[in-house]
Amino acid sequence: MSNFTEDTKIKGHIDWYILLPIIGLMLFSIAFVYSASYTISDLKLRSTDNLFIKHGINVLLGIIVMIITSAIDYQHWKKISKYGLIGAIILLVIVIFHGAGAKGATRWISLGFVRFQPSELAKFALVIHFATLLSQKQKVIKSFNEGFLPFLLWTGLVCVLIALQPNFSNTAVIFLIAFSMMFIGNINLLHLSSMLVVCIIGGGIFAVSATYRLNRILAYLGMGDGSAATENVNYQLNQALLAIGNGGIHGVGAGQSRQSHMFLPESYGDFIFSVIGEEYGFIGLTLIILAFVMIFWRGMSVAKKAPDNFGYYLAVGILVTFAFYVFVNAGVNTGLLPTTGVPFPFLSYGGTAILIYSFAMGILLNISAQANVYPRNNFEQDLDDDDEVDEIKLVDFN
Repeated sequence: MSNFTEDTKIKGHIDWYILLPIIGLMLFSIAFVYSASYTISDLKLRSTDNLFIKHGINVLLGIIVMIITSAIDYQHWKKISKYGLIGAIILLVIVIFHGAGAKGATRWISLGFVRFQPSELAKFALVIHFATLLSQKQKVIKSFNEGFLPFLLWTGLVCVLIALQPNFSNTAVIFLIAFSMMFIGNINLLHLSSMLVVCIIGGGIFAVSATYRLNRILAYLGMGDGSAATENVNYQLNQALLAIGNGGIHGVGAGQSRQSHMFLPESYGDFIFSVIGEEYGFIGLTLIILAFVMIFWRGMSVAKKAPDNFGYYLAVGILVTFAFYVFVNAGVNTGLLPTTGVPFPFLSYGGTAILIYSFAMGILLNISAQANVYPRNNFEQDLDDDDEVDEIKLVDFN
């Protein structure tokens, strides 16, 4: 059993191979965002430093949030996971009826001085509650009603509400995160495969139901009809590829990006990966990816040594979430995936994402601290479970 004493909590230390790359990415992102945003900030906000200062403040707050969260016993999140997810769902409902819109989508709740994007909170609330359910339901995980159905209902509710914003890209990624956690949690493969087939069909129909989404798919497949919308999609990708191509191996130098001067849309947000490629070249992009590989590798080592089932599933869920968003953003910027709006974790401009990602990484760091003093080699039943577990799937990532 995982039964931590105050002494073990004091002696535990976080994994520095996770913390240092995160801090490095966040601090470097300040320079990245400034370089990518100062032209548009000057034109739209009459100040070259406006977006840069806001991002710097968000990074500072994110570091503080991560430090505070890393000091909180991750077991506390298990106790409130259901309420956290319900709260996130309520916020998603509020967005639909009273949300703030931009660029044809309603994804934010405006508090006057700040805007908050509930979908960022919802994905990690889902991860935390899934980790709770997986740690408690292993005895009945193969059944439909007690094992699979709760996961299906929570996933469906969150995904439908986010899709209605509309936000198809985030819906798809969150579904993949939920599916991955269910697979790792040993849910019945027949139930999972049936859900996957139904969701692929339903998602495909939803994807082509809006003209702008259809144009993105057609542009990605090289089947554009020559319309202005399709050409606009091609323009975004072409500018992103041009930026990366301009960078070559070594890059054109910090602050020397040309594409960020109103040529590349969302240069400081969804397409900041391309601006980094232009200024720092293939070497810079490789270092960025290697930093995330380090975080993922060390994080999976932490997950394997997590003191209990909840810690394992929670660590894996957090890491899978980061991995999907890094892959999708890099894929969009390089043309491997259709153009869509998904920010790059810790690098893109956006206060909600930075704070929520920092919160999630703080949880992972707390798990690492407790795993360092109370590691285990196999799974045991959680304290609040009465039944014994027949078998729990352990994925060896080493």
